[in-house]
Amino acid sequence: MKSRHLKSTLLCAAVLGALSLAPAMAQTATPTDTSVSTSTNPESTRLSTEFTGIAGSDTNAQALVSGLRDGTEITLDEVTQNADGTTTTSSTTFTPATGKMGYGNVKIALSLAEASLAQAGITDPTATELEAALNGGTLVLADGTSIDLNGVLAERAAGQGWGQIANSMGFKLGDVMRSPKAVGSASANAHAHVRVEKVELAKAHGIDRPSKPEHVAKVDRPDRPSRPDRPQRPERPDRPDHAGRPGG
Repeated sequence: MKSRHLKSTLLCAAVLGALSLAPAMAQTATPTDTSVSTSTNPESTRLSTEFTGIAGSDTNAQALVSGLRDGTEITLDEVTQNADGTTTTSSTTFTPATGKMGYGNVKIALSLAEASLAQAGITDPTATELEAALNGGTLVLADGTSIDLNGVLAERAAGQGWGQIANSMGFKLGDVMRSPKAVGSASANAHAHVRVEKVELAKAHGIDRPSKPEHVAKVDRPDRPSRPDRPQRPERPDRPDHAGRPGG
């Protein structure tokens, strides 16, 4: 009896001890974070690094890739060196003409934008020049001439394929994907060291974005001429009555 009672007492003590430790263990446990930051996505990081040159900074490149990927507002910061040695930071904010895109389409869009700017002689674009290359706009040069950029995203939103957009600029999409800046600079329409006085953005100045070509209505075939009425056959003259035989 005593042995059985002792075992029961020890079992109760062990249970009570385990229950007393449970709250402390729960407090010290580290919660598991299952969320994944888009900024640490390997593909996002790779694209941001690839397009840091045209974006102007790592932060701008990340903003470009994230905004194009999610179809959300993009803010690009630009630092200007003043004559007195100080710097001024200005921001340009715009929303992509397209909605959400996969990383593959983001790469194509930025490659075509870079090629179109290089074709215009711009290899170190400002934020507004980059916006014009994406959403459309006009670059007004120092000599008063202008260069119209349809905007690769505006054309895409109008229903054109990436290959069509590249062809309209005189490029082959495969060449652009291999080296957008080299393709743009080698274009026959490239300008050397162009200086842009101002940028007239499509959305700010009411310039129509390229629209999807309307479906051409099927041309009606001309009515088939009706056959002329068949002339009636002339009636055969009545045969004369058979003359009776003489003496009949």
